[in-house]
Amino acid sequence: MPEALSKPTGADSGVEPERDSQASPSRTHDHDDEHHRSHRTGWLRAGVLGANDGLLSTSSLLIGIAAGHAARSTLALTGIAALGAGSLAMAAGEYGSVASQRDAERADLAMERSALDDDREGELTELAHIYMKRGLPRALARTVAEHLHEHDALRAHARDELGLDPDLLARPVQAAATSAVSFALGAALPLTAILVVGERLRIMVTVVVTITALGALGILAATLGGAAKTRAVLRIVALGSLSMAITALIGRIVGTNL
Repeated sequence: MPEALSKPTGADSGVEPERDSQASPSRTHDHDDEHHRSHRTGWLRAGVLGANDGLLSTSSLLIGIAAGHAARSTLALTGIAALGAGSLAMAAGEYGSVASQRDAERADLAMERSALDDDREGELTELAHIYMKRGLPRALARTVAEHLHEHDALRAHARDELGLDPDLLARPVQAAATSAVSFALGAALPLTAILVVGERLRIMVTVVVTITALGALGILAATLGGAAKTRAVLRIVALGSLSMAITALIGRIVGTNL
């Protein structure tokens, strides 16, 4: 037993049993209350990217065309086409990307399964060395590796050697669906705004709606991801505003020269 663990403290030495018999709320830590967010990475990334792209690409496109004094029918046709094409493109791109990631993960697991079949003892030693590098004594690292091999060798190597969880591999269908739906929802906001407002105010209203939606999206993403809200909102709003400003300028210049 390590020396630090052999020294009696608190309740072990019988000192102040009244205070130690009831855990103070500030000193207790209920692991069931820990809500880790890394499992959300796949669909959160796809959803945020989809909604962000839908908002920015559609609003920037419509603002650029509106700056050139396009008719309402032209704006409607352009916006609907952008919404449909963008949703499908996002879904196809996301599916291809995540499917490639899943294929690589499955190939790594198959390679590890084959290695376990061919040289189980060598893989056991390799796993023990991993735990030794993390600070465990040689004997304890070997014991831990042996117990994990007996329980589920492939899962142990997948987690500690490859950094994978066999139950949480990449999900291309989920990512594609999330991207398509979020893009369509994001694109629908500026499209609706620019069509229901008169010509004089439609650009300003679309900009306000888009910036507001970008801010809300930043807050949502930060909340789900456990990040700082202010930084996320400022970043996404600043980049979105710059994108719309540049596109509006291009539309006005091109529109006045056609």
